[in-house]
Amino acid sequence: MKVRIGTRKSQLALWQANYIANLINQIHGVEVELVKITTSGDKILDVPLAKIGGKGLFVKEIEDALLKGEIDIAVHSLKDVPTQLPDGLDIVAITEREDPRDAFLSVKYKSLQDLPTGAVVGTSSLRRKSQIMKMRSDLTIRDLRGNVDTRIRKLEEGQYDAIILAYAGLKRLGLDSKVSYIFSPQEMIPAVCQGFLGIEARVDDERIKKILEPINNQESFVISTAERSFLKTLEGGCQVPLGAYCEIKEGYINITGFIADLEGKTFIKESLSEKLIDTNQAEDLGQKLANILLEKGGKEILTKIYNL
Repeated sequence: MKVRIGTRKSQLALWQANYIANLINQIHGVEVELVKITTSGDKILDVPLAKIGGKGLFVKEIEDALLKGEIDIAVHSLKDVPTQLPDGLDIVAITEREDPRDAFLSVKYKSLQDLPTGAVVGTSSLRRKSQIMKMRSDLTIRDLRGNVDTRIRKLEEGQYDAIILAYAGLKRLGLDSKVSYIFSPQEMIPAVCQGFLGIEARVDDERIKKILEPINNQESFVISTAERSFLKTLEGGCQVPLGAYCEIKEGYINITGFIADLEGKTFIKESLSEKLIDTNQAEDLGQKLANILLEKGGKEILTKIYNL
């Protein structure tokens, strides 16, 4: 019996779906079919995501197809998946993390520091915007939507002096050569779960869960649990500038997170580290970090943003 994968139609989404399809085929010898689905986020390209409801726009139609039994699994960039999933669905496998960092692309300039005052930087991410403003408040930031190729084309046409994209997507599409500079996670904290692929399925589909078991990366599962717990506690979507980065090193689980106002003027950043004992503590750690940020001024930031 074949496995039907629901995916968006963009080049990157298809790369991701094919990657999982090949893994399933290699491990189990099962036939895999790709079912291409257009989401609301793919249709609305002229409005910033923060203004139209954020991340869920890229998954809703695919999740509907999953619930109706039209597909067996959905492959997502985990950073696009809201922390609240529809009843009956769950993320059942997470791949090993691709490079989670953000990349700086420019035709003329080597890094953010090289840009002249007033230079135009393209990004639709409030997380990136607030961190750029913190580093270089003299730059002009303009919204940038569209798939990876479209964004790079707009840069090369001269509509922007520089753009910021996720390095993971560029690597997957073989476009690393376009990158001028890569920000460390300390310089620019990545989006929650940037670089992970999350595979969503129906909770009662035991056949699919068994098929996906060998694809799940346990360390990725722990790290993403901490980051998603942080996001869930802050109830942050695309409307709030925030980010978190977790890693496991030498037996310790370390997480850094931030929340900022829309101008990047109030910027609250904290880190926590604990000896890794079991996977359950990841959720607590993410929650703990989020609560520290809320106490240090994050609550006021959220109240102000949601009352706009």
